[in-house]
Amino acid sequence: MDTEDLDDVYGAKTPDEARAIYAKWSSSYDADNLSRGFRLPALGAGLLARFLDGADGPLLDAGCGTGLAGETLSLLGYSDITGCDLSPEMIERAARTGVYQSFEHADMGASLPFADGQFAGFVCVGSFGPGHAPPSTLTHLARVMRPGGIGVFNLLEGTYVDQGFPPVIDDLVGAGTWEVIYTTPPFLPFLLAEPDLWSRAYVVRKL
Repeated sequence: MDTEDLDDVYGAKTPDEARAIYAKWSSSYDADNLSRGFRLPALGAGLLARFLDGADGPLLDAGCGTGLAGETLSLLGYSDITGCDLSPEMIERAARTGVYQSFEHADMGASLPFADGQFAGFVCVGSFGPGHAPPSTLTHLARVMRPGGIGVFNLLEGTYVDQGFPPVIDDLVGAGTWEVIYTTPPFLPFLLAEPDLWSRAYVVRKL
């Protein structure tokens, strides 16, 4: 996918538009992104494993895409992984990894089809750019985390304020729902492309 196509992804106005874009992209997603040095899935999985500190329990790969983060978690020794995504085609690709226990289709900004406190942790990377999952997703992710659970997500430095993420994060912290325990320095999600696209990753703990 070239830069113009990436602009199409970020320009999606509705979940249906995003779903259609990812349906078309699913067959070449890994090749396109990995050739550009895409490192969000590995970074997200690594941060989750570090802060889980050996804790076991079911994990959620939210916005799992083709399963790059889930496969990395499996290589790190985690076996109880659930994936959810807006795109059935992306889930089909993720299922081919063989590392997920189950999948759910979900518009994460509207709701998540999981019980309160179901997961010991979540990773949600690459899902919060423009045209993707809205800030309300964080509230739903907080709901499905158990107390003491760890969550990892990333936001784009150039857009996350205008997208409305800071008030949602502040509300979750202020309400005592979770605490932000680590924030990375700014980094480039793509090592070989998009030199102006900076991001940070956030690690939260459910209280």
